[in-house]
Formats: sequence, structure tokens, C-alpha cells
Amino acid sequence: MAGGLMGPGNGRKRYRPMAEINVTPLVDVMLVLLIIFMVTAPMITSSVNVNLPNANAKPAPSDMKPITISVKSDGGIYLGNTKVELSNLVATLQQASKNNPDQRIFVRGDKDVQYGIMVQVMANITQGGFTKVALLAQPGS
Repeated sequence: MAGGLMGPGNGRKRYRPMAEINVTPLVDVMLVLLIIFMVTAPMITSSVNVNLPNANAKPAPSDMKPITISVKSDGGIYLGNTKVELSNLVATLQQASKNNPDQRIFVRGDKDVQYGIMVQVMANITQGGFTKVALLAQPGS
């Protein structure tokens, strides 16, 4: 209600303004924003679909945002969402990391990728001078 009635009954009643904040619209807006962020947050991550294998290891602590390399089952190599050639991988990584050899690099490989392709990718990264390279896997159940 917008206000209450004032005064005892001489027939004329006045409304006085209510001095309370209506929080219902605020709660409605906050719930809508929460739903929007819950829907869009999974889309922000890498959109290359890779079927990761399971592993029973604890996640490594991270200090800066890592660079993610994905290797699909057909042998395609992706830096984020951009496809790169194996011969150009180190140059692209150096550009993305701003020549920082301590940049963390996560390599995601589909479980159906040939072992030789994964070895080539890992060898190229380490020969490029990057020391903090890790393979990603699905957490074990």
C-alpha cells in the first residue's frame, strides 16, 4: 500500500506517504541478472568440444590465467577457439604469452587422439621454451 489513513474520525481522512523502501523490484532484477549469468558463464569457456579422459588427480593451483590448447580427435589444434598449424604453434604461443616462458599452458586432448599427435604438440611446446605445461583430464568418479 502507498500510505496509511491518518486522524480520528471527523470524516476527513488524509493519506500520509509511507517511508519504507519497496525491495521487490530490486529482488526481481537481481534474480534475472543471476539467471543471465548462470546461462552465459558456461559459454565463456573454450567452445571447442573435446571428449576428455578421466583422471584421479587434484587440480594444480593457478596464479595467472592459463593458455588452453585443444587437440581434437581429427588432429586439429586450437589455441582458444582459433585453429593453428603445428608448425606455427610455438610462434602463436609466444605472441599470446608475450614471450613469458613461465606462462601456464593447458593441453586438452580428445581421448581418441593418436598418441603421436599429442607427443608432437607437447614436444613443440617444450622446445619453444615453455616449462609450465600440463595435460587436462576429466575428474575421476
